[in-house]
Amino acid sequence: MSAGEQRERKPRADVQRNRATLLETAQRHFLRHGVGTSLEAVAKEAGVGSGTLYRHFPTREALLAAVLQTRSKEFAVRQVAVEQLGDPAEALEQWLRAMEEYLSAFSGLPEPLMAAARAQEPDNPLTIPCDTLITATDQYVRAAQLAGHVRASVQGYDLFLAACSVAWIKGTGAEGEALDRLRMLIASGYRQQDTPA
Repeated sequence: MSAGEQRERKPRADVQRNRATLLETAQRHFLRHGVGTSLEAVAKEAGVGSGTLYRHFPTREALLAAVLQTRSKEFAVRQVAVEQLGDPAEALEQWLRAMEEYLSAFSGLPEPLMAAARAQEPDNPLTIPCDTLITATDQYVRAAQLAGHVRASVQGYDLFLAACSVAWIKGTGAEGEALDRLRMLIASGYRQQDTPA
């Protein structure tokens, strides 16, 4: 067998199974205990050793990025619905709400994402999902700016951080009117002065 053929071989079935089991188990742990959950506990519940977990996911960020990727399909469906909206201001608002929900999926999720967005480290696996969200947010911001709804100085990065902040606050137990007031304060900062609230 040539070196090229060896490189093209699919991973063994047990390797694929271990990876899938680790992702499912990690998602349950992140949902129950937040992103700071014990990785050793994840490995144990998945029925593998810590070494196997770290071979698949060398860092907590790598595991978190892979779990987020498994959840990205439903988020993509939400994005398609937002893109169907004819009003750029409404599309931006709905996009921010969709991001809030995505970013508050696990307790503590906003912190590593904001850190990855600020640092822009190419080796951090969370940089790519952050860049994707920031780029999409920028597109919604630009469309709303062209329609005269958003201040010219506002950037997608700004509203990504705002959505992360709301998601973080949501994770502390805030809900209902408190979150609505916070969203209104953020909106009053990015909307044009003559744009109705």
